[in-house]
Amino acid sequence: MLIFMANEQKGTSNLDKELENLYQPKAVQAKPQARRSAAKGAAKKKTTKKPVLAKGKRKRAVARVSLIPGGNGKLTINGRDIKLMEPSEIRELILEPINSTSAAADVAKSSDISVLVYGGGFSGQAQAARTAIAKAIVKASAAPDALRSFYMSYDRHMLVDDTREVEPKKFKGPKARARFQKSYR
Repeated sequence: MLIFMANEQKGTSNLDKELENLYQPKAVQAKPQARRSAAKGAAKKKTTKKPVLAKGKRKRAVARVSLIPGGNGKLTINGRDIKLMEPSEIRELILEPINSTSAAADVAKSSDISVLVYGGGFSGQAQAARTAIAKAIVKASAAPDALRSFYMSYDRHMLVDDTREVEPKKFKGPKARARFQKSYR
């Protein structure tokens, strides 16, 4: 909607041209001279490492982690710094995969970790984030087998999703299995 508002101010005569430029990939929009030099190999390519992606689940909560190597050790959850998270018990639970070993701490210090969590409750989201962070650290570590075996012996749910959910409520009762009381008087 903002795109169209900007075009109305400029005029709609070149709307098709602007939309064409908007939806084209960056390589197509590059200048012809830059494309020729890139084809010859004269231009240097930037070497950026791909982010390590992982997912964790707990009850109804789902956490997605993006671990970007070469960072400065920043950890954010839903765009907020982990140091601002309260209560401290939940913060420690989320940081448990990082603080458990020195190898994991080294991986976390040399990369930026951003977590997106949605669904479920507060505790379920924290446990889902913990699982996702542990999975990402294992993928990004230099010795993933050793770290994986440590996490499995320390706590299996750091790497394995705990997908148990609450059983749905049935009729004739207040909860899933409980039944309403019967009164004879």
